Formats: sequence, C-alpha cells, structure tokens
Amino acid sequence: MAQQTKKNSTYDGYIALASALLLLILNLILVSGKMPAYYSGILGFMGINIILAVSLNLINGIAGQFSLGHAGFMAIGAYVSALISIYLQWPFIVALLCGGLAAAFIGILIGLPTLRLKGDYLAIATLGLGEIIRVVILNLDITKGARGLTGIPRTTTIFWVEAIAIITVIVTINLMRSTHGRALLSIREDEIAAEAMGINTTYYKVFAFATGAFFAGIAGGLFAHIMGYIAPKNFDFMRSIEILVIVVLGGLGSITGSIVATIVLTVLPEALRGFAQYRMVLYSAMLIMMMLFRPQGLLGTRELKVSDVFKFFSGGGERDD
Repeated sequence: MAQQTKKNSTYDGYIALASALLLLILNLILVSGKMPAYYSGILGFMGINIILAVSLNLINGIAGQFSLGHAGFMAIGAYVSALISIYLQWPFIVALLCGGLAAAFIGILIGLPTLRLKGDYLAIATLGLGEIIRVVILNLDITKGARGLTGIPRTTTIFWVEAIAIITVIVTINLMRSTHGRALLSIREDEIAAEAMGINTTYYKVFAFATGAFFAGIAGGLFAHIMGYIAPKNFDFMRSIEILVIVVLGGLGSITGSIVATIVLTVLPEALRGFAQYRMVLYSAMLIMMMLFRPQGLLGTRELKVSDVFKFFSGGGERDD
C-alpha cells in the first residue's frame, strides 16, 4: 500500500511538473505575440470552461447537490456585465464583479426554496429555473430578446481569463480545505448525519450554490466580453449539460479532474473537426466508453498539488524507506 502511494506521488509529480511547464510555455508564446488568433481563442474558451466546471463542481461534486441550471447563472453574469459596459461604461473588472454578484444574488434567491429538495427533484427544479432565466432574458426589451445584445466591448483577454481561472481554482481548493468545505463534504456524504451533528445544512448548501453562481456569473461576463455579442441561445439547456459532462468526466469532487476534462473536451471537438460527418459520433462514443470503463471520472477524487513538484524533485515520491 505504501509502495503504491509512493508511485502515485511520483506520477502526480510528473503530471504537475508537465502542467507547470506547459502553462509557462503557453504564456511565453502569448507574450511574444506569435500565437495565431484561432489558438488563442480556443485557450480563452478553455479558461472560461474551467471556471464554469470548477464552480459547478463546488455545487455538484463537493456539496453533493445535483444542479442543472448553471447556464442560467452564466447568462445573468453575461447580460448584467454587458449592459453595464454598454450603457454605464464602467471599468471592465467592475462590470465582471457586478455580473458575478447579480448571479450570486439570484443563486441565493433560488437556493433558499429549491435546496430543500434532493436528488432528481432538485435537478428538475434547477433545470426549470435555468430555463426561466433564459425565457425572461428572451422577452426583455433591454436585452434585445432573440436578436441578441451587440456592441459589447471586447475587453476580455487571455490573461484576464487565465488570472480569473487561477483565482477560481485557488479559492475553491482553499474552501475545500476549510471548515466550510468539510461541512459541505459531510453534507455530500450523509446529510442526515451532518444535520444530527449540528451542521446547518440549508445554510451551507445555499452558500455553495451562491459561490458557484458567483463564479459562473464571472465566466458569463468574460464570455460576453470575448464574443462582443450574446443571445439567449448561448445559455440554453444544452450549455448546462456540457458543463455537467465536464464535471462528471473529470470526477465529482476533483478540481484537478475538472481542469483536465475541460482541456480534453475543449480540444477534442476541434481535433475532430476534419471528420465533420463523424465528429459528434466519435465524441459521444468516447464519452460512453469513458463512463463504462471509468465511471468515477478521469481522476476520481484525486488532486494534484504544487507540493507534488517539490516532492518529485526531492525524490520524496521514489524513496522506499
């Protein structure tokens, strides 16, 4: 058992080191200005998807609440930040924060009544609420309805996306290690036992819901300002399903798994673009095979840590004593 643990530590050290080097190389290429716009665009959407996946993992994987309305929170953040940029012309970061706070506020309003439900009932309720948000946006004059909102300043850069994605990951990991995170994990494992131990389950579930909604709103604001145009069709039911697939594929409760799955599911459709006729068939078949042979996800509940790199260099993962 100890030998297996050391092997896993060495393996994690290799992955963590390779990831750090890859991130450094990508940033050097971006700074040099030699990366084509097509690839930088893919990296931008990849970063936004990481924020969405990690924030949904906080709700579904860590708190154990089955939410299907994440695209609704993304829509709120996108439209609020876009409208502020267009009509009030506030600074970009202020517009993003306003979008995130608006999504968190709606998350609290939605969470208080719906999080009393469990399992499939909660999934159906959040799915309906996500669609309600989309339909409301579709029928408002200020959002331009089905025509979509144009004239949004394209102020999102790859560096903004990268910085906010890193902040999201750091905040979520630290939250998991805090007393709040342990309370959420206890609710996920056994809500009745957690409540019997004196944990305010309603408070912590709403807290997780609001935090996840905040980061989803921030991701929506980044999306709006990278596209320059948004419409209700960008935030439909299938958008929520795409984010959920990333979380499940990476492993419920694994932040590292969400990041790896986001990279795979963002790059894979582009890599299969040459097989346009069979692309979605191959894509779906690979997901089915993954769920059949590794239902716990790519990494299960494992996490890669910065300390793994230092252990790798110090030989801590390879000692047998």
